[in-house]
Amino acid sequence: MSKGYQKHQERQQALSLLGKDLTRRSRSQCELCQANGARLSIYEVAPVPSEPQLEHCLFVCEPCSDQLRHPRRIQPAHWHCLSTAIWSPVPAVQVVAVRLLKRLSDQPWAAELLEQAYLPPEVQEWAVQA
Repeated sequence: MSKGYQKHQERQQALSLLGKDLTRRSRSQCELCQANGARLSIYEVAPVPSEPQLEHCLFVCEPCSDQLRHPRRIQPAHWHCLSTAIWSPVPAVQVVAVRLLKRLSDQPWAAELLEQAYLPPEVQEWAVQA
């Protein structure tokens, strides 16, 4: 077994320990699009700390996860949900929402939403990292 694979497996196991807390926080819904009843997975928000932290993780559905991990697959229509996500009390959700809105800023609705958003300075700082 390669060293990289083993590290990946150990990280995945550490992330899985956050599952109950993420389920509770998200109420078993995607934290970005609020999909209910969907299979959820953990998405770590960059920059990723050396040890997995709840504050740097989101619970997201497969369509959101796929588009986050593969930016060329982004479907702008799917991300209208960011109009709700940007106001989440969870800083990691706000950070991902801002990053996606910047990527979608050629869409009039996304540019307008980004202009309206107010985020605390520490969240704004995090959003421009990575």
